[in-house]
Amino acid sequence: MKVRDILRVKGSTLFTVAPETALQTAVLVMSEHDIGSLVVMEYDKLVGILTFREVISALAKHHGKLDGLQVRSVMNQKPLTCNMETEIDEVRRMMLVDHARYLPVVDQKMLMGVISFYDVAKSVVEAQDFENTMLKAYIRDWPEDAEKTAN
Repeated sequence: MKVRDILRVKGSTLFTVAPETALQTAVLVMSEHDIGSLVVMEYDKLVGILTFREVISALAKHHGKLDGLQVRSVMNQKPLTCNMETEIDEVRRMMLVDHARYLPVVDQKMLMGVISFYDVAKSVVEAQDFENTMLKAYIRDWPEDAEKTAN
């Protein structure tokens, strides 16, 4: 299974923000849409990602206040990315090694979407459920031993 398979099922809804956006505004967008990340775009270029991890860190650093902060000042400027052809096993490894919960998907410098750790886990569980169903059907339809049918 590849990243493109997850995006095909998930859909292509994408939330982005400009680096100069007020951090408070970005947090409101994340809350309103129940999303854990915003891709930071400058014109058509990916320049970072804002997740709740960066927001919480900014809150801790600024004593619970976000006044006057811009997304640019707290975003992850070098987010881990993948492409449409990246295998899910590789995505899982990347996410675990780098503790990344969100990965922008970039194809030839074009942002195609974002996949989350949840999206990856869901796809793995669904693939395992399908495989289990197929194995159970195969076992249930197992041909009887030729000697038993001859007697």
